[in-house]
Amino acid sequence: MVQLTRRQAILGLGAAGLAAPLAASAQTFPEGAIIRTLFADVSPGALGGGATLFHEHLSLGPDFSDRFRAASAAVLKAQGRPTTGAAAPPPATGPDPMRDVALMVEELNSARRDGVACIVDAGLPGTGMDIDFIRAAARMSGLPVVKGAGFYTEPFYPKEVAAMGEEQIVQALLRQADDFPAGAFGEIGSWDEITATERRVFRAVGKAHQATNLPVFTHTGIPGKSALEQLDILEDAGVDPRRVAIGHLGNLNDPQVYVHKTICRRGAYVGFDRQGGNFDAAVAPLVLALIDAGFADHLLISGDASRGYGRPLTAFLPKLKAAGASDEVLHRITVDNPRRFLAFKPKRPRRPSRA
Repeated sequence: MVQLTRRQAILGLGAAGLAAPLAASAQTFPEGAIIRTLFADVSPGALGGGATLFHEHLSLGPDFSDRFRAASAAVLKAQGRPTTGAAAPPPATGPDPMRDVALMVEELNSARRDGVACIVDAGLPGTGMDIDFIRAAARMSGLPVVKGAGFYTEPFYPKEVAAMGEEQIVQALLRQADDFPAGAFGEIGSWDEITATERRVFRAVGKAHQATNLPVFTHTGIPGKSALEQLDILEDAGVDPRRVAIGHLGNLNDPQVYVHKTICRRGAYVGFDRQGGNFDAAVAPLVLALIDAGFADHLLISGDASRGYGRPLTAFLPKLKAAGASDEVLHRITVDNPRRFLAFKPKRPRRPSRA
């Protein structure tokens, strides 16, 4: 008897419906390509039984939301826009899984029951991220976790970054990639106006990618007008757009999806990574427009969450299905695309994992 996950049951996938998308989605990866999780380099095929969420958070500092809100308000003020309700991750209610590893393990186990096969953690130095906490939660839950490396946005950079030259930043990135170990660079960010220091970090990330082959995913501000410039900088640094995901593009509410389509045409991925909540109604039409335009293979979906990691699957995918997206296409977007994005042929040997 086929056991359905919560996601599969919600989408109405019976045993036959489950088998068909899995068979139809079979894909090949370059010889020697792996996905680098915290404790093992795994075959991309090993994660084919569930969704991979390419942008989540298992650990951030307790002051992160306040700092994010302040940075968002400063950007909105500079743009002459209202600063009330500046976007920020919602404050936690009740016990916070980021402060209790046992609660975080429960969250990861719940995500697995919802159909999640792998989570990418996007927390970086300067955000209050605790790598030992993430390692402990990943080990205790057994859910594969890919760790992002890098520097986030200038308001969150460690103080020493401002004084670093580009090559010094490259070396810092390589140390992170080796030590975590990392399976991606991300979330590498800017607000809407990319600062000189953020450009230096983006160029350094491009060079660190050249030395490692690690994929890159980004953070864009609201409304996301830095998206194309981010891709320009990375491409100029020698990064193949197929190794890049431009994030938070659900913020860019353009019914014509001009920027989204441009990113897809250039070969990169478009990240809709705040899904499973209040943003879904505005974002679903953007996703459907890109599917209808033939860009399903360039889309990634995640939640940018600190709990309830399964909600992109249990809350957002049913909305897409109701709007006309097929089970096969949703499987490609949630299972196949993130594996293709994360799979790479390593240029540097993996260091022994730390407990």
